[in-house]
Amino acid sequence: MKKLLIVITIFISSFSQAQQEVSVDLGDALAMKTLEFTYEYYINPQSSVGVSALFNFEGRTSDFRYNEDRMITPFFRHYFTNNQNWNYFGEVFLGVNTGEDEVEIDGVTSYEDYTDGALGVSIGSKYVSSGGFVVAIHGGIGRNMFGSASPIIVPRVGVNLGYRF
Repeated sequence: MKKLLIVITIFISSFSQAQQEVSVDLGDALAMKTLEFTYEYYINPQSSVGVSALFNFEGRTSDFRYNEDRMITPFFRHYFTNNQNWNYFGEVFLGVNTGEDEVEIDGVTSYEDYTDGALGVSIGSKYVSSGGFVVAIHGGIGRNMFGSASPIIVPRVGVNLGYRF
């Protein structure tokens, strides 16, 4: 029993020593009525995994909006330098997205719900202050793979502000 308790304690403490980040995409919030929250967990100084959740509150009649109403995006990032403050990264992501596609039949416009999965890549840069404040800029593109009602291209862009702990 003592050995099991020691193993569990070491396992839990390994997660508490790892660096983690939470951030919000202020670029989307200011340009559109969209919120995107991101959680990132560092596997080592040059690799991380994370997940983003996007919620689109912009009306469907808006000229400038994401096609997706909601999108959950797990990702893997590789950082190219060992610099603790400024770093550049490449990212591979899989975005599970839902929304509505405009369909016109015999002059009548209707909307068809869709759910699809997009595979994509992005690049970006991140600044981390000594106090843990984070600013990240990234941009990329993905392609929906499964549905016929979903848009083909899925953008992944952002200006994130957050905190590393």
